[in-house]
Amino acid sequence: MLNHYAAVKQQRKQPNIVVKKFIVTISKYKYLYLMLIPGITFFIIFHYVPMYGAIIAFKEYNIMQGILGSPWVGFKYFKQAFESPFFGQILWNTFIISVYKLIWGFPAPIILALLLNEVKNMIFRRTIQTISYLPHFISWVVIGGMFTDLLSPQTGVVNNIIKMFGGQPIYFMASKEWFRTVLVVSSIWKEVGWNSIIYLAALSSIDPQLYEASQIDGANRWQQTWYITLPGIMSTIAILLILRLGNILNAGFEQIFIMYNPSVYEVADIIDTWVYRTGIQGMRYSLATAVGLFKSVVGFILVVTSNWIAKRMGESGIW
Repeated sequence: MLNHYAAVKQQRKQPNIVVKKFIVTISKYKYLYLMLIPGITFFIIFHYVPMYGAIIAFKEYNIMQGILGSPWVGFKYFKQAFESPFFGQILWNTFIISVYKLIWGFPAPIILALLLNEVKNMIFRRTIQTISYLPHFISWVVIGGMFTDLLSPQTGVVNNIIKMFGGQPIYFMASKEWFRTVLVVSSIWKEVGWNSIIYLAALSSIDPQLYEASQIDGANRWQQTWYITLPGIMSTIAILLILRLGNILNAGFEQIFIMYNPSVYEVADIIDTWVYRTGIQGMRYSLATAVGLFKSVVGFILVVTSNWIAKRMGESGIW
């Protein structure tokens, strides 16, 4: 009996102990938690609260009736989107453009970070790093204008060089063969420096004694990179790859919307641009929401799957 009462008393104390530990932790790191408040507030207001509007995808939404007053229609707009003669093409365009950006754009900041890590002259290193990440802060509107001028068939620098070597000018921005290449190159140029910052931070956490030990064993720079540097940042690479795969259906609305034109719709029209024209401009909000919800579900499945694969391979996932 005494043991029973002691056990009950101990169980009653446990919630109090948890609460006390929580209060102690909050008071100890109160300034860090205060700094978290703006970020948490942002996500609550702009990411979690709007999720309530996802029910529009299952309703015949009418502005005058409101979200709750609009009648339920089930999966009508999902079926309508999937049966659209354009949906297969825009889904393929979205996927292939994202894959191109993943294949060429994901390794680019890793390579840049590895190269910068080898530079011993700090002034030169910081200059290159600053120049490489400045394009991140330039609007796609400006970049779209820059690439339009650079690739102009009449006055563009690139076509002038082609003509100097006896070639014919290429209409890059209106060519179905070249437009996806322009998208990938401009995306890499804009983001490579900014994305490399994360890898440079990961590289700084590698123990220098590992390099010293490898030098004693006779390892060259390439062997040090392959057997020490890359494994040292592999967990960072895995996490960023998982997050990138979750956005595989986000091919870059702003970039494409600014740079594309009707002559390249066949290869450049993606889900987001089609939803903008068909759903937003056409005021078919239920259709636009249904497609957006479809993208979110696919992204969630990809994140969970890639996280599971990463853990099976021995890397740390995002949870």
